[in-house]
Amino acid sequence: MGSLFKQIYRYTRPRTFRHNESLWPYTQIERADTGEIARLRYKGREVAIENLSALKDSAEGTVLLTATGPSTQSIDFSKLPCTIPVMGVNGAWFLSGKVTFSLYVIVDMEFFDRRQDVIRSVIADPNILLFTTMHGIAKILDRHAADLRCRLALIEDACYKIYQPKVADALKWEMYKSVPGASFCETRQDICFSTDIRHGIFDAGTVAYWALQILFYLGFNKIVITGLDMSNFNQPRFYETSDSKLPSYLEEKVDNVVMPSFAHAATVMKKNHIEIVNLSPESAIPDTIFHKVAFDEYFDL
Repeated sequence: MGSLFKQIYRYTRPRTFRHNESLWPYTQIERADTGEIARLRYKGREVAIENLSALKDSAEGTVLLTATGPSTQSIDFSKLPCTIPVMGVNGAWFLSGKVTFSLYVIVDMEFFDRRQDVIRSVIADPNILLFTTMHGIAKILDRHAADLRCRLALIEDACYKIYQPKVADALKWEMYKSVPGASFCETRQDICFSTDIRHGIFDAGTVAYWALQILFYLGFNKIVITGLDMSNFNQPRFYETSDSKLPSYLEEKVDNVVMPSFAHAATVMKKNHIEIVNLSPESAIPDTIFHKVAFDEYFDL
């Protein structure tokens, strides 16, 4: 039946709506005046989602963002002050014996498909607020509804919003130049950073870029990051082995997309008096973008 609905959807709507074909007709949404999805029903069931407007500036101080680069293996997390909130992404869950997560971001559908052990663990934790897309929520409800204990925050790719047409890179600036919170790079109209995630989040090929936009919106004024190596893409992530390693598509995007996007994020953060510290000294991201300090040195200060 699902494939039939996809075919009906595909042939009754323009190609720019194709990213919605697996959601229709199971997903019904209502949007708030501020743009975000405020009410969600999936397969006839009302789904509890967080009020994004209520989350705006709800946090303060320092937050730790745990990425998953190989350098994570060398970190002694026992030096981390227990008062610092921690946001994880993807397989960072394997640090859960060393840090306590209260925030999480997963937007990679391949990760949802191939690391269901992590998905089940994350969503079973009632102390976690998980930021994910509608496609992620659908996978959770279809496969792990009985395990769901965490809070869900529904976020959208600004260029692939639910039941709205795809926004091509060439049209991104034209579509979003007047949207609140959309901050475009002065030299690249295809690079944007959102300070108001209710209108969508801009992608740059890595979940860390999504996480930075979310943390800005939540109100933190200092973001310290581990595992943001952006190098050695042939090596397993800190929680993987050579046999269990998922493919990485970052290497081909680093120079043209990832680095310029992080540089733009750093500019936006600096203008808003938000400090970013990269605790991976060997990171390929230069110190001119994110200030680099070794983890032990930073937390020994």
